[in-house]
Amino acid sequence: MLICEGADDMTKEEIFAGESESLEFKVDVSPKTISWMKTVVAFANGNGGCIVFGVSDAPVEIVGFDGAEIFQKIDAITNAIVDSCEPKIYPRVTTQMIDGKNIIIVEISAGMDRPYFIRSQGQVDGVYIRVAATTRQCGLSFVREMIQDGEGFSYDQRKTKRELSEDEIDAFCNRLYRHALENVSSDASKADVKRIGRSQLMAWKLIHEEDGKTYASIGYQLLDGRLDECPDAWIQCAVFRGTTRSIFVTKRDIKGPIDEQVEEARDFVLEHINVGGRLHGMAMQNVYELPLFSIREMIANAVCHRSYIQDGKIQVAIYDDRLEVTTPRKLDRDLTLDRMKRGVSKIWNRGIAEVFSYLHLVEAWGSGMPRIYQEAKEYGLREPELIDLDGWVRMNLYRKPFAFDVNGVVRPNGKKEKMGNRQEEGEEREDKRKQRREDDAVTEDEKHMQQILQVVDKDGTLTLSQIAEQSGLSYGTVKRLMLILQKKGNIERHGGRRYGSWIVSK
Repeated sequence: MLICEGADDMTKEEIFAGESESLEFKVDVSPKTISWMKTVVAFANGNGGCIVFGVSDAPVEIVGFDGAEIFQKIDAITNAIVDSCEPKIYPRVTTQMIDGKNIIIVEISAGMDRPYFIRSQGQVDGVYIRVAATTRQCGLSFVREMIQDGEGFSYDQRKTKRELSEDEIDAFCNRLYRHALENVSSDASKADVKRIGRSQLMAWKLIHEEDGKTYASIGYQLLDGRLDECPDAWIQCAVFRGTTRSIFVTKRDIKGPIDEQVEEARDFVLEHINVGGRLHGMAMQNVYELPLFSIREMIANAVCHRSYIQDGKIQVAIYDDRLEVTTPRKLDRDLTLDRMKRGVSKIWNRGIAEVFSYLHLVEAWGSGMPRIYQEAKEYGLREPELIDLDGWVRMNLYRKPFAFDVNGVVRPNGKKEKMGNRQEEGEEREDKRKQRREDDAVTEDEKHMQQILQVVDKDGTLTLSQIAEQSGLSYGTVKRLMLILQKKGNIERHGGRRYGSWIVSK
């Protein structure tokens, strides 16, 4: 890719390499300036670039200009750019001679006052961006993100019309506190988790005070499970047979508070990938075919750093060969895929990011992505893949065949040992261990279901969030087990979703 730094840097070889994200050719200075003014604006909205006049692109050929007319054309280019663009764009225009022919090089720097647009088309229709070697009109959601980026706060920190009571704020903070406790294991770590309150939410700009009233931000709404401002803020999970989406197996749509969406989506993945066991001392320890940290980090990053302005749901797809997480988000011009791999990050939703950090859902800024790559290497997996899909970012974590050691115990690095005549015995032992784990899980679920039934039997008008609070379970666990209880006929819903109640079958 050629990044113009001056006329002396342009070589014949670079020109004949063809157009790119930062280089475009024009045979002549067309009087219909709109044809190339779009590219000027696109370069200013992106990482900058050069338009070279006097070169054709199909095929690449240096045409050039006569010396007598070249300065007249330079004046026409400069005046057109300054007069046509808003905010003002001041190009650097130079000439160069290649093979005895004069060409004009117009260098456009990356702008600091985005979005730049063509004045005659307006701030909505006149905004363009560069995608590979093409110039495209920018969608409204991207325009809004550019405007927001220049205002010094993120979209999730914008005030909504929802007025909050003190009881609502307390319940919100209590739920986050319980979730934070669930995500740490040791007593010492639990002791370090502090309760948050109004002042912390104010500092994170998740609530706003105005005329003696308190209003929720968009981020508060999303963390409270209200999708009024962002109806696409939920996760689509699916399993496909093979390596394409042609054969569908099962799916689950996950809604509710976005932090609990992360946990539910992770659980969906764990339900549909291979799990084995490994002896740890005298106890059997579950070993999944994919690193647990990487699974949750991929999903948490998708939720935390997605564009909530842009339409589209996060997609979590499981194929025979990979776990695929796709999130609606256009890469920032300063944040390339390669820099993301190295741990360079940008906080897209600052309020949500603060909460996710408090909940231990994401690693310290920038450390999560390198750890995903490191864990894949330790597991003997193919290197994870980041893909820019022009407004979407996809990450693939690749699977490989499950392997067992001579004792029938899962080896996460996938390297098989010779099993010989002990293979069948090992497989039989693994089946028994798997059954015991499943029995243990059922016992734990039954205990939690009894807790839920006791709470609901006392007050059937409670919401799922209130049931979670009174039972001491997470919202995701309550939601999952309530569905099981309904299917088993232990509990019924009478009336509508808003004014109905739960009835426990005796």
